[in-house]
Amino acid sequence: MAGGVVAPILPDIVQELDLDPGLAANLVSTHCLTLALFSPPLGILADRIGRVKVLIASLLFYALFGIAGAFMHSFTPLLVTRALIGAASGGIAAASLGLLGNMYDGEVRSQALGYATSTLTIAGILFPLLGGAVGTGHWRYAFCLYGLAIPLAIGARSILPLEQKTHRTTVPSYKLTQVLGQPFTIWLLVTLSLVSISMYSVVVYAPLYLKATIGAGAILNGVVLASRAIGAAVISALGSKWLAQKLGLAKAIMLGCALMSVTLTTIPLLEQLGWIILTAVFFGVGFGIVLPNVYSALANIAVPSLKSSILAAGTGAGFLGQFLSPIILRPLLNYGGIELVFYGAASVSVIAGLLMLALSRNDKDFVNPNPPPA
Repeated sequence: MAGGVVAPILPDIVQELDLDPGLAANLVSTHCLTLALFSPPLGILADRIGRVKVLIASLLFYALFGIAGAFMHSFTPLLVTRALIGAASGGIAAASLGLLGNMYDGEVRSQALGYATSTLTIAGILFPLLGGAVGTGHWRYAFCLYGLAIPLAIGARSILPLEQKTHRTTVPSYKLTQVLGQPFTIWLLVTLSLVSISMYSVVVYAPLYLKATIGAGAILNGVVLASRAIGAAVISALGSKWLAQKLGLAKAIMLGCALMSVTLTTIPLLEQLGWIILTAVFFGVGFGIVLPNVYSALANIAVPSLKSSILAAGTGAGFLGQFLSPIILRPLLNYGGIELVFYGAASVSVIAGLLMLALSRNDKDFVNPNPPPA
């Protein structure tokens, strides 16, 4: 919910603080940069001292930095709190994905990661709605939602058993470098970044587009942002694994990228709310196909002692793309308007799909990559 809470209230923040809309978009994406930077080192830390410890600490800092945003009165300090909440999010992502990666193997792990993606997208339905609803009273109230991380931290401490500290020598750094240096791994990380650039264009620019075209307020923006997650939640839980089995991981990912591209190109052509929501749902379906299958491929690469580290690298790559999204797309906004932004994001998704097309020539290796010796 790091960006989902803020996106629906962004127009109100822009208006009250008198911000440049292009610059203000960084309030929705800055946490992505710090999440990208902190996920890998926190993933390594989780592998070494215990994933549950990192998870609990990160949740507590998440609540602290998130609520702090409600008390900021200018752009710079608000931007700082967004950066800090991203660092805490990096620890949450690294620890929780590492836990899931070690709990399951093979197809069961693919299904578990699909459920994880579905859970994230269900949260993507809930929190834009909550952010828009709570923000109707005043945009500052929406930041209080980050306090929900406190009971989650208490629950994690009560339910999840603390792990024994892993001796440093059992996770030598050369192994992590060896895995991350494989062309196959780099290919997957680049794909995650490109898909995330396309995905976040909707999160950042759809509220601004809808307000300009149909006069959408915070609640309606929340509904549209939430609707994109409906398709992603369903396909991640029920269909992504099936598509990977039928088509292979590479072709399934390519299909998801193609669907994202097609729906992005239709957004500037639509002015009726019903069609906009339907398009957002199918956009979510495309993203829901891509994400769990890429993470499943990354999990196949990693030896058990490096699960958090490798999956955290994937998280970092994805959120780096989210951070870069408004930076890369802002020149298109300035040059050709917000419609050109969506066409540019569609082109990025096409590039990600072409990467998978090139890799799918050797689909067997894609499904069952050979990791380095444990």
